[in-house]
Amino acid sequence: MIQYPGSKKAYQKPEQTAGKSGLGMSLESDINKSNAYYRFHDVAIVHKKPTPIQIVSVDYPSRNKAKITEAYFRTASTTDYQGVYKGLAIDFEAKETKNKTLFPLKDLHQHQLEHLEAVHKHGAVAFLIIRFYSIDKTFLLFAKELLDFIKDNQQRSLSVDWLERHAHAVTSTYQVPCDYCKTIAEVIHKESI
Repeated sequence: MIQYPGSKKAYQKPEQTAGKSGLGMSLESDINKSNAYYRFHDVAIVHKKPTPIQIVSVDYPSRNKAKITEAYFRTASTTDYQGVYKGLAIDFEAKETKNKTLFPLKDLHQHQLEHLEAVHKHGAVAFLIIRFYSIDKTFLLFAKELLDFIKDNQQRSLSVDWLERHAHAVTSTYQVPCDYCKTIAEVIHKESI
């Protein structure tokens, strides 16, 4: 608790939430910071897609204190982010797990997989960013490798060992905490040689 000088109010640090609520927020925050850096430095234009919701009820105790009290998802959302990088359409989903060795595929919805497959088929750079929170590793897995894995395997999860062989490590710096564009550039350069 922090007591501000001359104030009877104290700032109390928010408690950490247990369970799945808030999971993925640090990865999302890192991607959003990276996207802001990319836009400012004219590297890429990538935005988080808004979740389509239908507001049903709003409580208006006063004009400046409106509160949504009931809302529903209009349609199933596709992926988290889309944009353009060096003339390439990019579209990706970001997932985070506390598991130290496996990413459970149940965390990806069928409509998200179908969307990644469709945009990949039409020439976009489609991928999944997976962060293993407990071991501080972040991977970029292209849609083709993900879809091939699902088609060829009965396993219901991606192991860290498999990802280290088939995915690409995503680096982190202070200014670009999830530098996925650097990873894409390295892969594209390798493939064009």
